[in-house]
Amino acid sequence: MSLNDQSSAAIAKPRLAGLLPVFQTPFGADERIDLGGLAREIDWLFAHGADGVVMAMVSEVLRLTGDERRALAESACALVAGRGAVVISVGAESSFAAADAARHAAGCGASALMAIPPLAVAVGEAEIAGYYRRILDAVELPVVVQDASGYVGKPLSIALQASLFQEYGERVMFKPEAAPIGQRLSLLRDATGGAAAIFEGTGGVSLVDSHRRGIAGTMPGADLIVAVSRLWRALEDGDRTVVDAIHPALCAVLAHENSLDAFLAVEKHLLVRQGVFSHARVRGPVGYALDPETIVEVDRLFEGLMAIVAGLSRPLPSSVAADPAVLTRAASRA
Repeated sequence: MSLNDQSSAAIAKPRLAGLLPVFQTPFGADERIDLGGLAREIDWLFAHGADGVVMAMVSEVLRLTGDERRALAESACALVAGRGAVVISVGAESSFAAADAARHAAGCGASALMAIPPLAVAVGEAEIAGYYRRILDAVELPVVVQDASGYVGKPLSIALQASLFQEYGERVMFKPEAAPIGQRLSLLRDATGGAAAIFEGTGGVSLVDSHRRGIAGTMPGADLIVAVSRLWRALEDGDRTVVDAIHPALCAVLAHENSLDAFLAVEKHLLVRQGVFSHARVRGPVGYALDPETIVEVDRLFEGLMAIVAGLSRPLPSSVAADPAVLTRAASRA
C-alpha cells in the first residue's frame, strides 16, 4: 500500500475518541492464541459500548512471536469489521522494526498506531524523537505516543512530546502515564495549545480527574468494561451522581492491578469469571500471580462494583441498543 493509498484510507477511518479498551490476548491450555476467545471478547466489548479496541502492552504484545503479533493485529482488524476504531501497538526495540510494524498495521486496516519507546536501552531525547519520526514517516495514520514510564522507567519530557505535535500536527496523539498524571496531562495539553488528543491510560483510576482536564478518551482494560462504560458516559453527560457511585468502587478493584503482570492476572481472572475467556493463562515468566486470598478479595470488590452498576438506571448507549445483532453475536460465542 502506498502512502497515498494510506492517506486516502485514513480519511475514512473511525474517529479516535471515547471508550477504547485494550483487549487481552486469550490463550488456550497450550498457550496458543485462542482466536475464538478473541472474537468473543471483541464482540463483548462492543456490546458494552466500546468505541473501538486497542492492542497494546496488556495484550501481551511483548510475549508474542513476531508472526503472532502480526497475526493478532490482522485478526483484531478483521474482527472489529468496521464497528469502531482499531489501535495497534507498534513499539519495538529499533526504529526499523517499529516502522515495519507500522506499515503492516496500516496495511491490515488499523485506524491508528500506538508506540512505547524502546525498553532495552536508555537513550537521549534526540534518539527518541528520531524513533517516533521514523514511525510517523512510515505511514499517514495517527500515532499515539505512549509515555509508558511504568515499564520504561524514564518519562518522556513534555517538550519532546510537544515538539512532535508541532512537527506533525493532529496525527500525533498522547497517552501520558508518568506521575503525577493529572499535572503532566495538563502541561501536555497546554504545551500543544489544547489541540492534541490525549487519552487516559490508568485503567480508570485517574479517569475522573483526567476527564476534567480535557481528554479525548480512555484506554482501560477489558475486564471492567461494564463499569468503565457507565462511568465514561456519566462523565460525558455531567452526571455526578453516577460518577460518584462508580468511581470509588472501580478504584478499589484497580488497586490490585498495580503492575503489568498484576493487570494481566486480575483482568484475565475477571474475564473468565464473566464468561468471556475459557482460560486465565498468562505467558511466563511472570512477576505476579494471584493467590487464593487475593482472588477472594478481588471477587468481593468486583461483585460490589457490579452491584452498584446494576443498581443504576441507565440504558446501553443508543448505538448498541439499536443493534441487537451485536448482543446476539456476543451471546452465541459465549
